[in-house]
Amino acid sequence: MLLVACSGGGGPSRDKNGQVTSPGDLSVFDLRVGDCFTPPKDVKAEIQSVHVVPCKNSHTQETFAVVPYDKGDTYPGDQELGNFADGACLARYQDYVGVSYLDSKLFYTYLVPSARSWNDGDDRKVVCIVTTTGDELQASIKGSQR
Repeated sequence: MLLVACSGGGGPSRDKNGQVTSPGDLSVFDLRVGDCFTPPKDVKAEIQSVHVVPCKNSHTQETFAVVPYDKGDTYPGDQELGNFADGACLARYQDYVGVSYLDSKLFYTYLVPSARSWNDGDDRKVVCIVTTTGDELQASIKGSQR
């Protein structure tokens, strides 16, 4: 699945360690590793924000890596960004979840910069997201070996 990011905003509360302590809408540009959230209900080509929650609350997705794309300043295109994201996210999955992706009951997806967000600013990051297609998650998946 290919998702692309574009600008938008809002914000939840975080504690001194950066963990979300109260839910709120958050720009996809502000997602951090360990942020738990639910994606927008309307599927769109570009996502501006997601609804983050403390990981103990019901959610379906969690950020497990934010990886800079550092292979040039020219927009590389959707296919190149997708290939980069696939490799970057897969390489970081086991370290975060605690089990090989092939042995996991969860899945991953990612957000990549849109051509517009790339050209409008400094959007050069891929956001790797672990997701479930079944039951909602009730805790962080970090080290869960799921």
